[in-house]
Amino acid sequence: MKVKEIKAKNLKTKKFIDNQVNEIRKAVGKGIAISALSGGVDSSVVTALAHRALGRRLKTYFIDNGIMRKDEPKEVAALFKKMGIPVTIINARKQFFGAMKGITDPEQKREAITQTFYKKVFRDLILKSKATFLLQGTILTDVEETAAGIKRQHNVFEQIGIDPKKAFGYRIIEPLVQLRKDGVRKVGMALGLPKSLFDRIPFPGPALAARVIGEATPRRIELVRQATSIVEKELKGIKAFQYMAIMHEDRVTGMRKGRRDFGMQVEIRCWESIDARKATPTRLPYVKLEKIASRILDEVPGVVSVTYNIATKPPSTIEAV
Repeated sequence: MKVKEIKAKNLKTKKFIDNQVNEIRKAVGKGIAISALSGGVDSSVVTALAHRALGRRLKTYFIDNGIMRKDEPKEVAALFKKMGIPVTIINARKQFFGAMKGITDPEQKREAITQTFYKKVFRDLILKSKATFLLQGTILTDVEETAAGIKRQHNVFEQIGIDPKKAFGYRIIEPLVQLRKDGVRKVGMALGLPKSLFDRIPFPGPALAARVIGEATPRRIELVRQATSIVEKELKGIKAFQYMAIMHEDRVTGMRKGRRDFGMQVEIRCWESIDARKATPTRLPYVKLEKIASRILDEVPGVVSVTYNIATKPPSTIEAV
């Protein structure tokens, strides 16, 4: 299924918003739709678009899957409440950790997350609310990476021949699928979203599970959550496309208090990019890297090694998993 790109430089935001609002209204009719909000740029813009189109006939849910950043569900729900968009937080931690248990392969992990979202959590919400459509923030880069076999993005279906109606029992609306990240940001700004939402760094659909190499256990997710919080606080003023902490699967020899400590390794990544198709590592000041490493080693239990990625995309990818 070929998607026609609208480049950010050619994007007329008012016309795009009006068109998408009309398309959403036409698709949903007099029914109810659900918006899948994760707090990322794409899902935030879709939620604002859908709310403009449907008002009270939109039910917005934030799925607390246990693999989000620190305090993310509450913070995102509070931001949208200020904009007059009510958000219901759904606790689905048990379902997601149960689905990922014992899985170490990256694609199997992503597939487990996908199936839990769409076959279980969203399906139950659709049935309870009697909605017929799910709105989500798929963008063109998601489609291209999935179609090329680089990574199975959890939100790509029809473009690779999967009919959501047959697979899950409901239809999916993707208002942003013709755009890349730079275009989505322009739409978010035109919709009046706060800068903290439309200009925030990207965050993957599989959340922190995409930043744990190997099995994403509750313990390992909590450790990478702590490291992520440190990285994001320390690099907040850096003008970069994206930055993150990665928890490696291998253990390395270190030492604490004069004794051997066979511990964990965290990798820091910071990227320069426009649309995520290509990326280069940010040349961070060494003093900043030292501070991040020092904090992670002191504050994240069991970590004895901190590295910085200097590979480009390609051949690397922005997220590790």
